[in-house]
Amino acid sequence: MALDLSSLRKAAASLQHALKIAAAQAGMDSEDVIRAGVIKNFEFTYELCWKFIKRWLEKNSPEADLEGLTRKELFRMAAERHLIKDVEPWFRYHAARNETSHTYDSAKAEMIFAAAKLFAADAQALLKELEKRND
Repeated sequence: MALDLSSLRKAAASLQHALKIAAAQAGMDSEDVIRAGVIKNFEFTYELCWKFIKRWLEKNSPEADLEGLTRKELFRMAAERHLIKDVEPWFRYHAARNETSHTYDSAKAEMIFAAAKLFAADAQALLKELEKRND
């Protein structure tokens, strides 16, 4: 049975849209509010990405024991199966996601915002790969 990727599609599109709005509003009074919206979209999309990676691996790699795997191990397995190209950026996205509870710190918020910009393309690439291999 194929995975229903509609929630991931919607989340990835929402992140892209939030980043476009942020780019258009750079330097405006509302920049902090828009950045917070991008960070929230990043959180949600990141969570869906790793969960869909796990679901796909469970479905397509029944020999793999996924119980108790760390996120890093999960990303390594996803790279081995060519769902993602490189694990290192995904490790950084995971670290950024862990920092999202501290976005009251403007320096951390800027770091997470920068990670979200990079993540958007990798989330889209993952989505395309999942769509291509979703049977």
